Amino acid sequence: MCMFCAAVPAAAALGAKFNADQNKALREPQANGETPNPKPIAEVTTGVVVLLVLASTLYHATSPV
Repeated sequence: MCMFCAAVPAAAALGAKFNADQNKALREPQANGETPNPKPIAEVTTGVVVLLVLASTLYHATSPV
């Protein structure tokens, strides 16, 4: 498995973990009536995964057999 193909599920898993941690941390201020300022973790994770898939496609399409 190439480095790009291996990085896709790893990046998705890390993004899901960071997003879950953030959601857990944001529940406490909401309970106190404060307005939390969440970071765009899901959007960044999606962008990273898309770029890795594109890089993997390019790598596999141009690599010699």
